[in-house]
Amino acid sequence: MIRIEKEDDGKKGRFVLYANEKVGGEMTFTWAGPTKFIIDHTGVEDEFAGKGFGKKLVMAAVEFAREKNLKIMPLCPFAKKVFDKDESLQDVRF
Repeated sequence: MIRIEKEDDGKKGRFVLYANEKVGGEMTFTWAGPTKFIIDHTGVEDEFAGKGFGKKLVMAAVEFAREKNLKIMPLCPFAKKVFDKDESLQDVRF
């Protein structure tokens, strides 16, 4: 079972992916004002590599941004690659 939880202290936050109650990966972000945030790191635990968990984390951030009418700057190389490859994500990019 996979679930993703968001943590946010108003300055920084992260999305954490749990696979069978074990941390499978995380994506961290920093707020850049009230309407945008920067994805600065995406990492997946070695034992979960190749399962698409990194993309699931990026997509959780995209879903959050769309729900709250926010913009994302994908500075993390992985997140930037996901955004560059998927034209459907450009509505939340700044």
